[in-house]
Amino acid sequence: VLSGKGGVGKSTFSALLAHGLAADETKQVALLDIDICGPSIPKIMGLEGEQVHQSGSGWSPVYVEENLGVMSVGFLLSSPDDAVIWRGPKKNGLIKQFLRDVDWGEVDYLIVDTPPGTSDEHLSIVQYLSATRIDGAVIVTTPQEVSLQDVRKEINFCRKVKLPIIGVVENMSGFVCPKCKNESQIFPPTTGGAEKMCQNLSVSLLGKVPLDPQIGKSCDSGQSFLAEAPESPATLSYRNIIQRIQEYCEQHHLQEEKIM
Repeated sequence: VLSGKGGVGKSTFSALLAHGLAADETKQVALLDIDICGPSIPKIMGLEGEQVHQSGSGWSPVYVEENLGVMSVGFLLSSPDDAVIWRGPKKNGLIKQFLRDVDWGEVDYLIVDTPPGTSDEHLSIVQYLSATRIDGAVIVTTPQEVSLQDVRKEINFCRKVKLPIIGVVENMSGFVCPKCKNESQIFPPTTGGAEKMCQNLSVSLLGKVPLDPQIGKSCDSGQSFLAEAPESPATLSYRNIIQRIQEYCEQHHLQEEKIM
């Protein structure tokens, strides 16, 4: 899950994608947080204060459900307020450890939450996973041009490193007032928003997620927004997007099997 921009909701989307995929109990889902300097996945998943345990087969992920394991540098810090002040090589070493030394077991989906930008962590994860034939990247943006500008760079990055793009999610796309039901554009799409950008760059738009104050509350309390607000327009939008990602991955695997 990528975006050139910070604060667009990558970690929230990664967490809800993990919850959505893990709703199918026959699937094993892993969520890896490689935002080394700003690990927010432990908080969002309700796992703050959890520790990583070492076993004979490596580090054990922290489990939210039996079929949903999580790993983050946040579990290795003595306090959530500790700053990780590392240069690139040390970050890359930890990402490699997360992939090599964590006993993930057999997983159907590995979701990787990334920091903003197109540098060390992004290059490392693409390089280390290159042999696994990554299904693709989900790119998250908000409607305003200042966000789209950085997201275009991220799409360019994906193309340069030959990382397939599953599609773009437009987050914080309008707000429906719960009282009067009027829709407001909190972040006006002055240049046409994600829809126009996707048309121009020939990328799929997976969907638009409206703002809902409950999303922030759920993240702060470590609960799944999908379970807490099942009737919210944002939940319906998330579910549609998650279904489209599932269909894409299944299709991708069928094509892989034909090639092999």
